Amino acid sequence: MTPTTFTAQVSMRQGRWRLYVALMNTTERWPEHRFGRVVPTFTQRTDALKTLGFEPVPGAEWTWTEDSEVPDDPSSAVLLIAAIRVRSRREVRA
Repeated sequence: MTPTTFTAQVSMRQGRWRLYVALMNTTERWPEHRFGRVVPTFTQRTDALKTLGFEPVPGAEWTWTEDSEVPDDPSSAVLLIAAIRVRSRREVRA
């Protein structure tokens, strides 16, 4: 049985970075880890995923995209969002 995969994202909210795993098609609360004001490193993101019970899918890489606070307004602040495919560490061990 192949473990279910999800998308983990890192974004800034209220001046602080947070990592969360989007558990689509479930009723579970999305696991979340909060960082400080500095962009979390690769190691910090991986450690946070591990703490939440997830790990990157083999071969997955973080991708960064830009969004804006106000759609269709080129002068609005840029929001950076990183994403990676992850799987439950519990499912992998089963």
